[in-house]
Amino acid sequence: MSQFRKGQRIEVYRKSDDESWEPYMNTYIGCHGIVTDPDTVINDPDAVIEVSLDGHGTHRLPQDCLRPVP
Repeated sequence: MSQFRKGQRIEVYRKSDDESWEPYMNTYIGCHGIVTDPDTVINDPDAVIEVSLDGHGTHRLPQDCLRPVP
């Protein structure tokens, strides 16, 4: 799993396997956004990170559903 950094563009590309994934989050699949708080202090690749999704506000999402986009 890649290390995300603040300001990085991401895409929610799939449903997460993490227990924190809620059914309403399925609407975010395919959305793009920016990492606003990667929690680098925790340095836990399984931790949720804060992302600002274009048109959907700011959310804390598991990293396994995110991927970097150019």
